[in-house]
Amino acid sequence: MRSDVLVTCPLVVMKFGGTSVGDVDRINRVADIIVEHRVRNPNEGIVVVVSAMAGETNRLTSLAKHCANSPAPREMDVLLASGEQVSVALLAMALQDRGLKARSYLAPQARISTNDRHTNAQIEGIESQALKSLLADNGIPVVAGFQGICVDSGDITTLGRGGSDITAVALAAVLHARVCFIYTDVAGVFSTDPRLCKDARLLPQVSHEEMLEMASLGAKVLHTRSVYFAMRYKVPLVVLSTFLGALQPGRNGTFVVSEEELMEKALVTGVTHRLDEAQIAVSGMKADIKSLAHLFEVLAEEDIYIDMISQEFIGDDEVNVSLTVPDEQSERALEIIRNSVETLRANAVTIQRDIAKVSVVGIGMRYHTGVASRVFKVLARAGIDIKMVNTSEIKISIMVARKYCKMAVSVLHEEFFTVEVAKQVG
Repeated sequence: MRSDVLVTCPLVVMKFGGTSVGDVDRINRVADIIVEHRVRNPNEGIVVVVSAMAGETNRLTSLAKHCANSPAPREMDVLLASGEQVSVALLAMALQDRGLKARSYLAPQARISTNDRHTNAQIEGIESQALKSLLADNGIPVVAGFQGICVDSGDITTLGRGGSDITAVALAAVLHARVCFIYTDVAGVFSTDPRLCKDARLLPQVSHEEMLEMASLGAKVLHTRSVYFAMRYKVPLVVLSTFLGALQPGRNGTFVVSEEELMEKALVTGVTHRLDEAQIAVSGMKADIKSLAHLFEVLAEEDIYIDMISQEFIGDDEVNVSLTVPDEQSERALEIIRNSVETLRANAVTIQRDIAKVSVVGIGMRYHTGVASRVFKVLARAGIDIKMVNTSEIKISIMVARKYCKMAVSVLHEEFFTVEVAKQVG
């Protein structure tokens, strides 16, 4: 990604999500946070990225569905991009009212160029002399997140889920910001979901790689695309709450950094869960590689994302194959596989949605053994059966019946946080 923006002074990017700018009072609170940062760091540049006000994107989507059964992606982008236009203008007004030289920028003005994939575009470049000029004049650009402009057509595009985070990280990368603050409605990244486990802990640091795994496995603080962007361009992130004030170690804020910057590499950093997947089982399928290749080829042709896969041989020439797919794609996946039953020479295809995926993630797993043993032992002790398993170098994911999700999260969190800490102290 290239840019013509060259900024010599140190600067930060501050991104505020939809809940942070959900109404006028909250927008004024955000303006106060920016003013406080400017007072504490008078020689540091500030670039602000803002999402649409909370609920606005859903409202606009609902309007579109009342006008058309299948709204054209190009027109959806034009519609949805209007949400950020409101919030950047209001925040720029609030900052100007406080005596700061702020100015709002939409994607065409900030020169955020993308490809032509409407509703899920990718940033290809940021070239903005306008941002450079305002920063040099001690001004504060307030940039609309989530949106871009197609290089070829000049059409407005949107970046899909987590788009404002991506905008913020991209700006931080091209401007060489010392840090990108992601302000949201939680205090940072926790060791597990505080709603499921009262002993969840605020993490002072996680690596980009750990955060990427945790985000893909259910942690909703950051979207995977923004974390990948930050890892690729080595952008330090800080996740913190708009409603708890300034960065306060141990109370508000988690640093997401490269592995080399971690002060210590915890064995397990987090326990995550997902409830939005379905399991499809293909029973009595012909046990040959051509059948397996066909099964996954027809799913790939329809862009069906497959997560976990397992197979069980039930004879010399038959196999049961299970796979998990996102809930939102499960009906289509089921239809595709059922249409292929004859080719697969399978007996039946069934679907189960009452499942949960629970994962333990930690970069320390790369350097230590025995984590899988502890996971299975703890779950066995709790009487929780495992349906499927998936692993990588720094994670172990298991699929369980949904009714056991909370229990699985709790016992695994206790094992790797309460018990682990007790061992270290002892």
